[in-house]
Amino acid sequence: MSESLCLKKRLIAVCGKGGTGKTAFTAMMVRVLLDNGRAGKLLLIDADPALGLPNALGMKVKRTMGQVREGIIKTARSGSQEEKAQLGDRLDYMVLEALIETDDFALLAMGRTETLGCFCPVNDLLRGAVETLSDSFDTIIIDGEAGVEQLNRQVVRHVDTLVIVSDATTRGLQTAALIKRMVQDDRVIQCGRLGLVFNRVQGNEELLRRSAQEIGLEVFGCIPQDETVAYHDLIGKPITELSADSPGLAAVQRIVEKHILN
Repeated sequence: MSESLCLKKRLIAVCGKGGTGKTAFTAMMVRVLLDNGRAGKLLLIDADPALGLPNALGMKVKRTMGQVREGIIKTARSGSQEEKAQLGDRLDYMVLEALIETDDFALLAMGRTETLGCFCPVNDLLRGAVETLSDSFDTIIIDGEAGVEQLNRQVVRHVDTLVIVSDATTRGLQTAALIKRMVQDDRVIQCGRLGLVFNRVQGNEELLRRSAQEIGLEVFGCIPQDETVAYHDLIGKPITELSADSPGLAAVQRIVEKHILN
């Protein structure tokens, strides 16, 4: 881990319509934070069942929190009394088994939930374990699904900054407006600051900013269409290995400096 240089703890979540480039944005944000050395101890949580973030970072996941959850449910249903009694003591260890640690950051993949039904007590247990684990880190970044209910249900109940990523489409903006209502009106998750990032922008920035203003969302920034990002995605090369002159990376750096670190 890099030496802790940040002044305060930060918990940032990224969400938005599917296909808008949330994971690429998250990976570029990781690269920026590692380059400027201001993340301190950095934890990444991939809350998307598709496990896109490990791929964007060039990492392999051997165990997910979804598998931990399945193990708990299986033991609760058919384990011996001794195994059930030991579940509480083993929970932190089971979470650590799913944690991947590198020299620069740690990664926790939530993965897919296979067992159907309501398992709120199990979700509460796991969320508590993740929140306890997060206490050991200075900066936590969550790459989420389109909505924010899953973050609340399975990951955390509060974020400092929620970044909604949209493409330059009406559907992307509709999803952004829906998420805003879920956060501000329905309060599905507590959020300190909420902002919108337009991704793959091609010359219509002013129109996009007016559209965001109409739905009452602050625009954190616009990321231009960047063929180098698309090429890295195409050949499976980690987004964190983008060239320093990548226009997309430069745009994310401005967003991080102005809206994430300040």
